Amino acid sequence: MDELLQQVRACRYCEAELPCKPRPVLQAAPAAKILIAGQAPGRRVHASGVPFDDPSGERLRTWLGVDRTAFYDAQKFAILPMGFCYPGTGKSGDLPPRPECAPLWRESLLAKLPKLELVIAIGSYAIRWHLHQQGLGSQRDNLTQTVARWREFWPTVLPTPHPSPRNNLWLKRNPWFETEVIPELQKRVKLLISDE
Repeated sequence: MDELLQQVRACRYCEAELPCKPRPVLQAAPAAKILIAGQAPGRRVHASGVPFDDPSGERLRTWLGVDRTAFYDAQKFAILPMGFCYPGTGKSGDLPPRPECAPLWRESLLAKLPKLELVIAIGSYAIRWHLHQQGLGSQRDNLTQTVARWREFWPTVLPTPHPSPRNNLWLKRNPWFETEVIPELQKRVKLLISDE
């Protein structure tokens, strides 16, 4: 795993397509039982080099019911976004993850995570990839429809909206997510990270 992480962090494959110098941001260790599968680092995470080191991360840790120490323990949580480098900003927020990244690295990294018991797939790109890999989900469903069907994928995969403040309206329109889904997520996370 250490050698593979070094290779990923040295990757320059998309350099010509990126707005900034490549800085792959990820976290993983073979003992991790929970995978946080996000979209791609934002500008703040690119600057710090720490995954979810922003307001989205604060909300995500609240959803998980963990503090920063537990969240940044690679023995507990692997954090592998669909694109490891900041893709730049478009008209309505950050651009999608670079499409080259997942085919280059994802299978190799996941093969080094044999103890995973829960994948938290954040946002449409991660949801599509992880549900498709397990033969689950429907390509016709939008994010809200897929997240609403969360019990079909539970307890191995949980599709979620992005915890970004940009999604405050989605959360307001879908209060069931925080009242029904989050308590179940917190119970499962507590079980997995305390079962050492």
